Amino acid sequence: MKKLEETTIDSELVYDGSFLKMRRDRVRLPNGHESGREYIMHPGAAVMIPLFPDGRILVERQYRYPVGMTMTEMPAGKIDPGETALQTAKRELIEETGYRAHEWAFLTRLHPAVGFANEVLDVFLCRELEVVEHTPDEDEFLELELVTLDWLIDELRAGRLSDAKTQVSVFWLERLVSGAWPWPEFARES
Repeated sequence: MKKLEETTIDSELVYDGSFLKMRRDRVRLPNGHESGREYIMHPGAAVMIPLFPDGRILVERQYRYPVGMTMTEMPAGKIDPGETALQTAKRELIEETGYRAHEWAFLTRLHPAVGFANEVLDVFLCRELEVVEHTPDEDEFLELELVTLDWLIDELRAGRLSDAKTQVSVFWLERLVSGAWPWPEFARES
């Protein structure tokens, strides 16, 4: 809505890391006053929900340094320059899990930290999975597990599934499996 928009007056790159960047901007508010905005610039990422024919879902566990704990998550990875989110999803699924999916469907787009980051996550459902050789990043240590949707819902309800992208993925999957929402159209990959 136009009446809520802020207009950039000036913008300064204050941190330029190998993965993230940080900006400090001055903005004009809708009431004409000025204010400051600091935010993280993120390249974006793709989230994959690997669904097997028996209904189980492949999740991964990974230690996440910023929060100091091992998280149970849907596989995901950052978008590299020149990639689409779907290309990232296909590449990351192989790299992180050792599976290639032959059917893909876009589910939704998330903005997980709108107060301080421009990060965008595109969530994909994938199925018709086959095992392939994979080479995880050398600084990435993961454990993989096939779990049921009921297990994920129980973990979510118990407060042990706190990763936002995974929570949203579980809610979407529950709506699809229950029949409350129609299944998306899948694109077949050879």
